[in-house]
Amino acid sequence: MTIANRLRDFIDGKGIPYDTVAHHRTATSRQSAIAAHVPGGIMAKSVLVHHELGYALAVVPSTHRIELNKLQDVMDKRLGLASEDEVVSLFDDCDIGAVPPIGAAYDVPVILDESLGDAADIYFEGGDHKTLVHVSGKDFRNLTTGARQARFSHPAY
Repeated sequence: MTIANRLRDFIDGKGIPYDTVAHHRTATSRQSAIAAHVPGGIMAKSVLVHHELGYALAVVPSTHRIELNKLQDVMDKRLGLASEDEVVSLFDDCDIGAVPPIGAAYDVPVILDESLGDAADIYFEGGDHKTLVHVSGKDFRNLTTGARQARFSHPAY
């Protein structure tokens, strides 16, 4: 697999230029950033959370950890991490753990950590564990139009 079909169709439909970066198979966004020689601070990591009304994608740099209590306060909802089955049902053309942060392609709302807000370039998982998608920061913000922004993470290292 390269870039997931729904993701590609969504990005192409917006007319946004992108390129892909191939790397050896990895298990985490942080490992993907290292394998692709991309700074972890501009590698967007997606975490699917569930709440009583549905789902949301929490998006943070791969160098950060989500503070679930803070995210719950920001969203004013009780949250939990989605199960693998939930991830598969929503992101059926993606590998588990390689969910792109472009929730609109999958009808999932996005909440972006403020630390990604003004990056000039952004990289993210393309739907498998071997491909990153690279877009300009401006185009990433276009792809995530309507996403809520807040501070809900802290550097993990």
